[in-house]
Amino acid sequence: MNKIFDTKVYECDFCVVGGGLAGTIAALSAARKGLNVVLIQDRPVLGGNSSSEIRMWVRGAKGKYNRETGILSEFEEENIYYNPTLAPTLWDSVLYGKIKENKNITLLLNSSVLDAETDKNKIKSVTAWQLTTYCYHKINAKLFADCSGDSILAQLSGALFKIGREAKSEFNEQIGPEISDSKTMGMSCLLQARETDHPVKFTPPKWANVYKSDDDFAKVYSKENYSTFRDHKIGTSGCNLWWMELGGDSKAILDTENVRDELLKVVFGIWDHIKNYGDHGAENWELEWVGFLPGKRETVRCTGDYTLTQNDIENGGKFDDVIAYGGWPMDDHNPKGIKAIGKDEVPSKMFPAPSPYGIPYRVLYSKNIDNLFFAGRNISATHAAMSSARVMGTCSLLGQAVGNAAAICIDNNIFPRKLNDGYIKSLQQQILNDGIFLPGVKREISDLSKQAKMNLSDADREILFNGVERPRNDEDKNFISINKGDEIHFEFDNSRFIKELRIQFDLDFGHESVSPNMKMTWFAQKLNQGLDFVPVRVAKTIVKHFCVFVDEELVFENKENYVSFVRLSLNLNAKHVCVKFNETWGSDKINIFACDLI
Repeated sequence: MNKIFDTKVYECDFCVVGGGLAGTIAALSAARKGLNVVLIQDRPVLGGNSSSEIRMWVRGAKGKYNRETGILSEFEEENIYYNPTLAPTLWDSVLYGKIKENKNITLLLNSSVLDAETDKNKIKSVTAWQLTTYCYHKINAKLFADCSGDSILAQLSGALFKIGREAKSEFNEQIGPEISDSKTMGMSCLLQARETDHPVKFTPPKWANVYKSDDDFAKVYSKENYSTFRDHKIGTSGCNLWWMELGGDSKAILDTENVRDELLKVVFGIWDHIKNYGDHGAENWELEWVGFLPGKRETVRCTGDYTLTQNDIENGGKFDDVIAYGGWPMDDHNPKGIKAIGKDEVPSKMFPAPSPYGIPYRVLYSKNIDNLFFAGRNISATHAAMSSARVMGTCSLLGQAVGNAAAICIDNNIFPRKLNDGYIKSLQQQILNDGIFLPGVKREISDLSKQAKMNLSDADREILFNGVERPRNDEDKNFISINKGDEIHFEFDNSRFIKELRIQFDLDFGHESVSPNMKMTWFAQKLNQGLDFVPVRVAKTIVKHFCVFVDEELVFENKENYVSFVRLSLNLNAKHVCVKFNETWGSDKINIFACDLI
């Protein structure tokens, strides 16, 4: 390193490299457990592929009752409240604000990791170059997490990793080539358009590709599987043109700049086609934004103690050490991207996956570097399995699992692998306590809550304390329904120490009350905006106004609550706790999945 530039040195418990959703959530999860965290991000904003720089939709497990919760839900609900028109840059500000308000996190934006110091099988420090300050940042930490997507820390530290597609025979999978290769899924630059009330002309740049007919970029029209058809119908609930993709048959990282240049030719060419060739109904649409930073699907996958496979997913991922879940189909994009045309070529092949399927803890830490975690699209998985687990809803759950695991490791002075020896149940319960669902694992209710006298029927109490905090189907709802103004009481014969009150409201799993636009019912993000766009609303099922009384004294009141999951720190002794639920955001009834004391 050039010594004319300053070097700032940091000491911390946990250093997270990469500020996409997985890394941001890993950092925040660990910091909330008391760890001193440094989060390094090489871009000016957080969010990775979901950020305003790329604008890819967050997607996850299929099925409305499999919606990803935890910190990801918190982010989305805050975005809905503060950003009802879903401006992409305001989404950036939601993530930024959540990180900056936590005093346990040091955030280094515009900082690219370029070196790692190791000692035997451990990382001692990482060094990053900050472009805006011309300054080096050296971070000494006990534990590290590579959430960079491209696995920069894994590569610098000598961690084992893989690039490309395994041969089918290596893990007895059906997805993949007969002979292994270095091909990956490609990257995409997206565009954003807006419908106006008047015709808008578009003149493409001279260097844009020319696509005069659909046959020039999509010669397969079968809609039996949507992934075989390059849909380019623009609309609020239309396609985001994900198939404008290249680079899977290039060098996954080294060729990124060249691939970006080619993608821009594609993007402007496709918009030219939509506007100027054929009848696409786009006369009144104008191009507002083009992404110059490609969103990557796959580059480098780390190697852990276990490798998740296609067979694991198809069998439901029934692992004793389950710490997250997926449920997106195995969505294997053609390495050729938009160059794949003809009857034998498709943009992506979709292979069904059960939803949800479990993901084990052992895919989240390095096989040969003792203090290295990873979360995101670079976990220990085959190419086939990663084609499902790579989506951002799943990556967010993996990040929260890593943050919790790091906290357990620091608290017990152990490395990630050692957590398998007697700490998995504790990790699972921490994840569940964070408001996340784990298939096959129920949340354990505290003895404090079970010992309390309550003003509920035995049947309602059993539902509140059953350890499952979401519907599993339309009949098995797992909530109690009460009226506005009703109260839940906890009474004890003697004064008891109460650390925390925990409540899980109904987040409207189908998001029917959040938006009438189909795309926004999955996750509240917008890309193209038609005249039919309606600003999103806080789910009407969320309790807006509630109060907490301790020994008949008001200790907390929130008249403008907009989140579905509440953890209220109390840290006091009491004989009586009362929670009064006054108002929702529109629902006549109040549905409560959990209300208990810790």
